[in-house]
Amino acid sequence: MKHSASVAILLATGMMAACSTPQPLSKPLDYQSDAPKATANSLEVPPDLTTPQIQNKYNLPGGVTTASADPAVAAATSPIAINQLDKVRMERAGTQRWLLVGDKKAAELWPVLKAFWQENGFVIKTEDPSVGIMETDWAENRAKLPNDGLRKLLETVGLGSVYSTGERDKFRIRLENTPQGTEVYFSHRGMEEVYADNSKTNTIWQARPTDPNLEAELLGRFMIRLGMTEEKAKAQVQQTLAKPAKPQDPIVDGQLQLADGFDRAWRRVGLALDRVGLIVTDRDRSQGLYYVKPAKGETDSKEDSGSGFWSSLAFWKSGDGKAVKPTEQEYRIKLLEQTGGSTTLQIQDKQGKPLSDDFVKAALGKLQTELQ
Repeated sequence: MKHSASVAILLATGMMAACSTPQPLSKPLDYQSDAPKATANSLEVPPDLTTPQIQNKYNLPGGVTTASADPAVAAATSPIAINQLDKVRMERAGTQRWLLVGDKKAAELWPVLKAFWQENGFVIKTEDPSVGIMETDWAENRAKLPNDGLRKLLETVGLGSVYSTGERDKFRIRLENTPQGTEVYFSHRGMEEVYADNSKTNTIWQARPTDPNLEAELLGRFMIRLGMTEEKAKAQVQQTLAKPAKPQDPIVDGQLQLADGFDRAWRRVGLALDRVGLIVTDRDRSQGLYYVKPAKGETDSKEDSGSGFWSSLAFWKSGDGKAVKPTEQEYRIKLLEQTGGSTTLQIQDKQGKPLSDDFVKAALGKLQTELQ
């Protein structure tokens, strides 16, 4: 890494020690992306959001550069008018939150979402309006750094990147049209730089837990971007902060038993898939099907050591810890509504055939964790 690993890790340790539960919409955020700003893309959005055409490429962070919003995008996406702001609300299931925008289609929200993330310092890495999926590149929240004399000195001489938090964040954004409006999901992924061994001479990047409160913070800020007052947005976020009762979603006979009806289970599973790093290539809600594939190569090192960031997220390891290498094939996540208001979840190959017991056990276990 170009920055000082010891400085970054010491700062990260100090930040964890000083961590406390913040008030809604009060997190200091100053994101700067590690990726160069892409040239402006067309803002035309296909009206149909069903055809899968996703292309994904991922890179590890490099040098820190400032990424500001594209003026052309910002000019084209001034705040859209929401006819009735009471139709914009935040909903919650477990630790998962999302927005329901009652009077706008996904195609209308798409350019506003893109501008929102760019205005907040992120670079859009991949986007596919046809399936309603957008993903940012890795970015660092430099608001976590102390604004002291050393930092100012380093920035003055062009060495600001030496002072680093040792953390990176990225987000996957997903839109889904429903009869009630458009659902908006933000899924956080995080990583941190740690020492590779006790000698403390080399560092590696590894996964850190998702931050549901950070997701809620940015969802709240997007509500303000849509025209809601800060006071009302804070109130909606506050209503979701109460710690939910731990759901009981057991794994029985190779199936995950969800204590939810189909509609609620569909939302929860879609967000959980985003969080574990699966790419949704297609979906058929009428049949309860998500078609997914692993986001290969997102943070793997050039040498397949198994200790990289992606390796720590990969859930296709067997119960004894032996890696089960993913293939190029896709998988099906199938939801079946049961009598009594519950839903079962199965994972199958693309043709609907059974997978190995070890694969299924590991995959369902990972999803079970994210659904809590």
